[in-house]
Parts: sequence; C-alpha cells; structure tokens
Amino acid sequence: MSNPPKILAFAGSAREGSFNKKLVQIAANGGRKAGAEVTYIDLRDFPIPLYDQDLEAAEGMPRYAQELKSLFFAHQGLLIASPEYNSTLSPLLKNAIDWVSRPAPGEPMLAAFSGKLVGIMSTSPGGLGGLRGLAQLREMLANISMVVLPNQIAIPQAFEAFTESGTLKDPQKQEAVENIGAKVAEMLTKLNA
Repeated sequence: MSNPPKILAFAGSAREGSFNKKLVQIAANGGRKAGAEVTYIDLRDFPIPLYDQDLEAAEGMPRYAQELKSLFFAHQGLLIASPEYNSTLSPLLKNAIDWVSRPAPGEPMLAAFSGKLVGIMSTSPGGLGGLRGLAQLREMLANISMVVLPNQIAIPQAFEAFTESGTLKDPQKQEAVENIGAKVAEMLTKLNA
C-alpha cells in the first residue's frame, strides 16, 4: 500500500503489566495485518501533570503534552483500550485527552480530534470487562468530534483471559479484538481513496 493509513494505539493505564496494554496491542496487530501503519505508545512515557488552566496560562502546554498532541495530529485513527476505574475511564486517559484538547493560538477547537476514527475496547478482572467505562468513553469521544466505531469489545475476567505471550486464550475473542484494529484500518483506507 503506497499511502497506508496511520493509527495511534494506546491504553489508558500506566501499570507495567496492564491487561489493557496487551489488549490494544492485539488490536494494533489487526490494524497492521489490514495494511495500516500502527504506532503503539505507552502513556507512562508521557508524564503530564494534571490539567490546570493556571499552569497552562503561566507555563504553556507541558512538553510531553505537546509531544502527545503532535502524535494525535500525525495519525488519522486511534485504538484505545480503557481500563475501568470505579465504573468510569481512568484519570490517566481523561487527563491525556484533556491536555490534547487544548488549542494552540489560532488553532481551531478540538483540532487534534476532529474527524478521527477510533476503535475502543476494554478488559478488567470483573464480569463486565470494563463495559461501563466504555459507554462513558464513547460518549466523551463523540462529543469531542471523533467518529467512534459502533463495534467494541469488553473482555471480562482479565486475570484468566490472556496467555503468557499476551494473546487471548479464546480464539474468537482474539479475532474480535484484531477485527477492531482491522476495521479502523479498512475504513481509513476507504476514506483516503
């Protein structure tokens, strides 16, 4: 493919052994198999302070927030695996989105998000797999001008769902997660044609 779609993949978790990091990498592989150029990042590598408008006014956007925002601009699609904290998305994910949403002088509001195609997924130790948090993530992403794929996946019992190599034990679930990445890639390819 001469001009493959570019997809940014990450999880809303900083934990070293995060199941959501494993999950989003499965989706990223599905996107790669479908011809996309997928960049996986770890939000732990972007130590951004809690969003504070006074801090922004005094010092501008922090360096790591600028780097993260640049990555959003450089990619047409996203794959996000969202852990569920107390029935909602993680503070890490919300804070990253809040900083990336801040407009530079002369820049339109939500420029780094507008029209981006995003696939969402989650896993958790509980029986719902993070489904409640996904509903809130979907609503937030749609409200900031992103196009969220209708299909999503929530994998319950995360402690038992993965192999040691990071794949899912259930081949149907493995395929469903890969398909989210593939779907983002395929739709971006059609949009770019």
